Amino acid sequence: METELSEFEQVMRRQIEDFMSPKQGTVKGRDAKSAPAAAAAPKAPRSKAAGAPKTGHLVKLAVRTKPLEMDTVFEHASTSISKIEAQLEAEKAAKKAGYPIIGYVIETQRL
Repeated sequence: METELSEFEQVMRRQIEDFMSPKQGTVKGRDAKSAPAAAAAPKAPRSKAAGAPKTGHLVKLAVRTKPLEMDTVFEHASTSISKIEAQLEAEKAAKKAGYPIIGYVIETQRL
């Protein structure tokens, strides 16, 4: 519980610092008209696909189609910021994909 709270605090501090600090290459107000177009910073290459969700969780479940079968890993990318809601969405998606037996949650990662 403490690690989740400290992680949350770190994320919030980082977001506040990003919001409060001025970004490089941005021009506001009257200076925007006089700034040359060539001064714009080049865009960084994208690390994710264009259709990939920007927030949410990646949930990995252990699923089976038969009771005595080996576990198979099922991955689901959820746009929910809630970890539990993302797990519930993943379980529903696994059942819809044809895996009636859901063993346990292997891993949940933030996107």
